[in-house]
Amino acid sequence: MTVKQRCAWPRNPLAIAYHDEEWGVPVRNDRKLFECLVLEGAQAGLSWDTILAKRENYRKAFERFDFVKVASYGARERRRLLADAGIVRHAGKIEAAIANARAVLAVRKEFGSFAKYIWSFNDAKVLSKDLSGRGFRFVGPTTVYAFMQAVGMVNDHDKRCFRYRELNGK
Repeated sequence: MTVKQRCAWPRNPLAIAYHDEEWGVPVRNDRKLFECLVLEGAQAGLSWDTILAKRENYRKAFERFDFVKVASYGARERRRLLADAGIVRHAGKIEAAIANARAVLAVRKEFGSFAKYIWSFNDAKVLSKDLSGRGFRFVGPTTVYAFMQAVGMVNDHDKRCFRYRELNGK
């Protein structure tokens, strides 16, 4: 039996599955991009393992990341989210998710899709600054770079990792 060579960071079954099946695979679906942006923002200051363990709860709490619905959230939904132990109960991160849903709608109106807008960038600092200027929150350069890694805008798999070669088409 051959053991697959992979990046060093996935160390538990959930992280290994995420690495092997999702991380670094190009995403062009607006809802999935919004999900990744929210989860990367939620991860700020926490471990990615924590967020992965809560991902299904996030999907339920944020209506499968339907940004149209999330953009309409008011005080009642904010209270519900702050009381939900299944997600990170951080008021700023919850507010950011709602603000970011509204910003996604504005970007879609201007560019036709969130994906078209996102994929027009290749530099995390430039994207971070542009997102911030459009009202997105929790989108500092470090978070944005992690987002770009997750959605396949950059291939940061270890060069010996089986996914590096697959995603580079080699």
